[in-house]
Amino acid sequence: MTNAKQKTQTLRLILGDQLNAQHSWFQHQQDDVLYVMMEVRQETDYVLHHAQKIIVIFAAMREFARRLQIAGHRVHYLTIDDPDNLHAIPANIEKLAATYEAKEFQYQAPDEYRLDQQLHEFAQNTSLHCHMFDSEHFFTQRDEAAKIFDGRKKWLMEHFYRQMRVKHRILMSDQEPAGGAWNFDHDNRKAWPGLPWEPEDFRPRHDHSALWATIQNADVKSFGNPNVNAFAWPLHRDEALQQLQAFIRLALPHFGDFQDAMSSKAWRLFHSLLSFALNVKMISPREVVEAVEAAWVRGDVPIAAAEGYIRQILGWREYVRGVYWHFMPDYAQENVFDHQTELPAWFWTGKTKMRCLAHSVGQSLEQAHAHHIQRLMVIGNFSLLAGLHPQRVHEWYLGVYIDAFEWVELPNTLGMSQYADGGVLATKPYVSSAAYIDRMSDYCKGCHYDKKQRTTENACPFNALYWDFFSRNEKQLSNNPRIGMVYPQLRKMSVEARHDLSERANYLRENLDEL
Repeated sequence: MTNAKQKTQTLRLILGDQLNAQHSWFQHQQDDVLYVMMEVRQETDYVLHHAQKIIVIFAAMREFARRLQIAGHRVHYLTIDDPDNLHAIPANIEKLAATYEAKEFQYQAPDEYRLDQQLHEFAQNTSLHCHMFDSEHFFTQRDEAAKIFDGRKKWLMEHFYRQMRVKHRILMSDQEPAGGAWNFDHDNRKAWPGLPWEPEDFRPRHDHSALWATIQNADVKSFGNPNVNAFAWPLHRDEALQQLQAFIRLALPHFGDFQDAMSSKAWRLFHSLLSFALNVKMISPREVVEAVEAAWVRGDVPIAAAEGYIRQILGWREYVRGVYWHFMPDYAQENVFDHQTELPAWFWTGKTKMRCLAHSVGQSLEQAHAHHIQRLMVIGNFSLLAGLHPQRVHEWYLGVYIDAFEWVELPNTLGMSQYADGGVLATKPYVSSAAYIDRMSDYCKGCHYDKKQRTTENACPFNALYWDFFSRNEKQLSNNPRIGMVYPQLRKMSVEARHDLSERANYLRENLDEL
């Protein structure tokens, strides 16, 4: 994948999450520009990653480089086992600049703070003339959300989302929202009864055995099932677009009804699984949103399904990016409850007697994916109730999920899931007892633990942990208007009942590995 060492004027860096074939960089072939792509230990090792995540990013990068070369662009690609690879981005750039006698270095704005800082510092200290370009991907600029919320005490996503709808003319009828409402979330909370059945997995399959062997031989550490013989994540824009159209045709009509549902019988249900393709920029959020809106206009999908999906892309995805860039770097260390407990061992094996967590964690290890309710209301819910260290939870989420890049994962984990920011992002802690999980899934059926019990030996751990969480944090949370009847119910409990809940919760937290 390497051109002959002819001189070049400009090096252009393409990161592993910048696989945007529609970027203006690539519209014209330029002989004095060399595109640089690299598989580096700097990126594989900063957290422990799921095997599938490493495989698919490398495979997609290699395919992107191949297509650039076919289009006539010059590319220098450093593989993970290349003896000339220094395994750090700045060092490789300096070495390649000397090799090709380049005078200029260009890069697209990184989406992760650590890379943004690294490349900014490199640009300040190199003799190369450096310039940063927009990635041409998002609806918003980094600081746009901060401008929208300027002067407001709360960063409410709904306010941001409505601004985006109006600005970009999405699901609008003149100045009013299509369908007469901004939000159809109340229609999107149904448990899945088993029918309609989830559509067939519409993603193509790939065999990555050779690439996986290369990664292993390079001694890159990972976890989870590599699934190299039936790999189903898209490798290029064409596959991602096919996946988008298949989702709209086969799954989107039912997405709205069952987007919060969970089942041990169907791990995909009606989710698009497009977040990886979006987050590495194979496809753009605008074309996804416009395709979904067009399906509603044609009458192919109900408004609740179209709006619910668009809200995740145009609303939530852009919103958390704004939170990330405004509050970093301090945001990464938020821990309002001072939780310090390390992750239990079963986060790495899925072997726990709690059926909901065995399935959700096990699926994450097997597929490198879980949908938002599994992440928030099963794994994240337990993590917050059990007092797990939010930064360790963040590192696990960042590593295990194929679509997890820090700009989108960190606010979702520390803010929405763990409430570690004290309410900057979420209006309340998103926690529940067993009742919510039972209502939205079949996980409680056949579980070792009894969903109705609180303090007995076989009681569902969520129950005691739930009540004890609110008891322990009464000073911080009792005035939150969104928590509802929790504290009135706690205050009605006898001293003995609250003591028993506390004792059971303490036992559970001290024996997490055994649950």
